[in-house]
Amino acid sequence: MLKQRTYTDEDLVKGCVANDRFWQEQFYRRFFPAMMEMCLRRTDDRDEAMSIVNNGFMRVFKKIHLYSFKGSLEGWVRRLVWHSLADYFRDQQKYIHFLVFEERDEPVHASPTSQLYAEDILRMVDTLPPASAEVFKLYAIEGFSHAEIGEQLGISDGTSKWHLATARQKLKQLINQHDLRSYAG
Repeated sequence: MLKQRTYTDEDLVKGCVANDRFWQEQFYRRFFPAMMEMCLRRTDDRDEAMSIVNNGFMRVFKKIHLYSFKGSLEGWVRRLVWHSLADYFRDQQKYIHFLVFEERDEPVHASPTSQLYAEDILRMVDTLPPASAEVFKLYAIEGFSHAEIGEQLGISDGTSKWHLATARQKLKQLINQHDLRSYAG
């Protein structure tokens, strides 16, 4: 059995920056399983997930020259693939149509919170203290565990959990303030 050689992050990035197909393939092989797993958590359709992952890798290869070796390379790749995932579902929302099956159906009055868009919530996240915002994004958006976050940011698991709890509490306050403004407005 042939053992597959592992390459350093620096080797992979330099090769991809040089637009070398060998290095791009090695890069893809290393990060594909984790990115596919992340996408399959959001969709059960393997073809859809494969399309999202491949679009994400196209984005990665276009921006690889911007990677600055701060934080983990996998986290950086995950963030770009996540953006492709978000773009895909945002585009899909444009094509969803709802049908009224019966005229006597009463409209459901949504709360102002349900009127928030992902962009609104992300803007709220950006107002949080930087460390809490980073932990929230890594945990809630990118799906990292507290142990992985701790390793990436050089903090303990407990500190990561504290930042997440702080972020959730502050977001709840911001959303409640948004609700009050919506009801008043």
